[in-house]
Amino acid sequence: MYISKRALPRRTFLRGLGTVVALPLLDAMVPALSALAVTPAKPVRRLGFVYVPNGIIHDQWIPKTTGAGFELSPSLKALAGVKDQLLVLTGLSQKQAESIGDGNGDHARGCASWLNGVHPKRTEGAGVQAGTTVDQIAARELGQLTRLPSLELALESQERGLGSCDNGYACVYINTISWRSPTSPVPMEIHPRAVFDRLFGDGGSASARQAQAKRTRSVLDSVRQEVTSLEGTLGAGDKTKLTEYLESVREVERRIQRAEASTGELTLTLPERPTDIPEDFAEHMKIMFDLQVLAFQADITRVSSLLIGREQSGRSFPEIGIAEPHHSLSHHRDDPNFIAKKAKIDAYHVLLYSYFLEKLKATPDGDGTLLDHSAILYGGGLGNPNLHEHSNLPVLLAGGAGGQLKTGRHIAYPMDTPMTNLLVSLLDKVGVRTDTLGDSTGRLEHLSEV
Repeated sequence: MYISKRALPRRTFLRGLGTVVALPLLDAMVPALSALAVTPAKPVRRLGFVYVPNGIIHDQWIPKTTGAGFELSPSLKALAGVKDQLLVLTGLSQKQAESIGDGNGDHARGCASWLNGVHPKRTEGAGVQAGTTVDQIAARELGQLTRLPSLELALESQERGLGSCDNGYACVYINTISWRSPTSPVPMEIHPRAVFDRLFGDGGSASARQAQAKRTRSVLDSVRQEVTSLEGTLGAGDKTKLTEYLESVREVERRIQRAEASTGELTLTLPERPTDIPEDFAEHMKIMFDLQVLAFQADITRVSSLLIGREQSGRSFPEIGIAEPHHSLSHHRDDPNFIAKKAKIDAYHVLLYSYFLEKLKATPDGDGTLLDHSAILYGGGLGNPNLHEHSNLPVLLAGGAGGQLKTGRHIAYPMDTPMTNLLVSLLDKVGVRTDTLGDSTGRLEHLSEV
């Protein structure tokens, strides 16, 4: 790469052997209007979606007060550090997840309809059908300006695609929250190494992934000369931003390598996808969040989604003293002991979500931070899991979306306000226009009000 002047295009890459490293937003990417006037780098807006399975305990989740200055509930205490950039929304529902004479299957319907407001077709076979999800609608437009239109991640091994996973509903309905079209579910990647290589590797073949997984050098080694050349053209502030960004890339890479080494896999023939998943759930989740931060920071993508766990997940959480399966605890039958344990899981998931938000908040982006310029939706397709209800869903919306959201509030909407009204509004906030989505009846009010 030869750079002859200080102004850089936004889509500047460092390229090495089998490596493509996108750069974060630098001031040098916006040309000066004159020798005396400096135009700050204009930020872009990003969308993130984080899905949590098996509902929540309302009494521990919903804040007791509304408006600005609300008090965080027990399940949300971990968000104290980002409370001023948080919207807690209650009263939203996804009625398309309810039965229309097709029996049980609330877990599958809750997941499949969460981001589209479309009742999924009950089938165990190949004829699955739901609706195009809001992340993919955004990706069609925002993805025209990035190397990857969107990034879809998960933290739990996927069940087989066909065959029933929930009362006649195919497993694919709980394997993903993202649908490119009504008949095209998007697979979600659980392996950090495969995600890292997709972001920074040049090519995604099995052989390329295998070669990268076996190397001991960093992907940054192959672009070291270009980094040196680039640094010579940058001001002091941009040099610091570049150094911090590349150190973040290397740190995530080290953690993935440690996870791989702990399983001893690098001495064996690698499978089609390297099984590099950390044994520790929290570490797995943090690496996936870090990868999303890097992807946003380098503008590799502006749309991401993460499935924390599949509906009906039987994961236990011994690290917080929970030995029972999550799904079993969610059907608490009003047992105080089960309720307390389920609420503890809810709070643990929120604690890990707060890690993501804190990282975004700590990452500079133009005249603010990545959190200032993002909208990160956290929630799920079930409210009260004991009754399989799809009313009063858990909904947390963090970030300013580039000044489009007025945060630091709990807004209580009338019960059964369509969740899709929020989704249509989110598209507006990132500059993607659509008039309707699923069962939406309009746009959600008060998101931008003081």
